[in-house]
Parts: sequence; structure tokens; C-alpha cells
Amino acid sequence: MAERLPPEVQQQAIKYQQIQAQLNQLIAEKSVLEQELREVERALEVLKNVSDNTDIYKLAGHLLIRVTKENAEKELNERKELLELRIKTLNRQESLLRQQLSEIQTKLSQYMSSSYKKTL
Repeated sequence: MAERLPPEVQQQAIKYQQIQAQLNQLIAEKSVLEQELREVERALEVLKNVSDNTDIYKLAGHLLIRVTKENAEKELNERKELLELRIKTLNRQESLLRQQLSEIQTKLSQYMSSSYKKTL
């Protein structure tokens, strides 16, 4: 009959699954932010080729509101900075989560290895 895992090993396995879920959620969030950053960068590129007197509109809810090129660039640059900062933070969190996963995986591997040796 199969032997039951010790409680500390079960806890490590549960912790591993929880961290893996956090990592997956973080990666999905980062992907969304990276896509938004690409869109902001593209909008800034388009604005570079637009003359200063061209009418520019931004979406505000269900309305299009006229803004100056300067204000549009300012808002987009602020949003870009915010997105870059958030992505940088998520990258650090991702690194920490991956490190935690690696540590837990090592512990679990050590247990499985020692458990296997006991059965021989």
C-alpha cells in the first residue's frame, strides 16, 4: 500500500501549487500591461508624425474629446512611465516567485529521493 506523505511535505506541495497559481496570474497581468505599453508607444509614434495644428481626439467613456497634441503626448508619456514601472515591479515579483518555486521544488525532490532510497 502507498505510504502517506508527511504533513510538512504536503504543505510544501500545496505551497508550490499556490505560488504556481500566483505566478500564472502575474504573467497574465504582465502580458496585458505589455500589450497596453505597445499600444501607447505606437500612439506616441503616430503623434510624432502629426503636425501641431491637427485635431486630435481621445476616448473618454463614450465620448471623443478634442485635445492638443501636447496634452495627448503628455498623457501618453505619463501612462507609458506608469506602465513601465508596473511591469518592472511585476518582473521583480516574477523573479521572486520563480526563486521560491525552485527552492520548494528542490525540497520536494530531496524528499522524494530520500523516500525512494528508503524503499530500496
